[in-house]
Amino acid sequence: MSAQYPEMDDDPRRDKAAGKEKDDVVAILLQQHARIRELFGEISGAEGDRKKEVFNELRGLLAVHETAEEMIVRPAAKDVAGDEEAGARNAEEKEANKALARLEKLDVNSPEFDVQLAQFQQDVLSHAQHEETEEFPALESGCTPEQRRTMGRRLLTAEKLAPTHPHPTAAGSPAMQWTLGPFASLLDRARDAFSTSAKR
Repeated sequence: MSAQYPEMDDDPRRDKAAGKEKDDVVAILLQQHARIRELFGEISGAEGDRKKEVFNELRGLLAVHETAEEMIVRPAAKDVAGDEEAGARNAEEKEANKALARLEKLDVNSPEFDVQLAQFQQDVLSHAQHEETEEFPALESGCTPEQRRTMGRRLLTAEKLAPTHPHPTAAGSPAMQWTLGPFASLLDRARDAFSTSAKR
């Protein structure tokens, strides 16, 4: 995963991820958490079209990342960390999905967007910290390296098929993600393609 973001290598999560197999699910998620933090930093200093571009990347990354976590990681976390831990992370992701949907409707250059983004950033980074200090260690101690590599490969496959926009009705529920996610993804990716072609 480090090759995916070659220009951004100073986050300590990347150092931790570098000590693992590249397809280990924890390594992949740590890399993605590092990129999410970077995007939050970039958006705060961006303006106009660049701000919209950065937000779109952040929105897309968060949408696929959280969907894949709920589909692939959370069932395993439930087994190794318990129902309470898995349930808490799913609940946080459901709230984040709602907040992301609200942000997506706002003008990125408006003061309201900046206020809501600041709270959203705080919530997302708190969620990531919970995962890194509670969920990931449980996965490392409760799953074999081969199990984590299998999960990592499944996570990346799920991300390729995951929705690229927030869908609060499915968020927070692995079962709903499996049921509604593929249909939502088709609509999202068609929407993204149309939006890109309309700009040309």
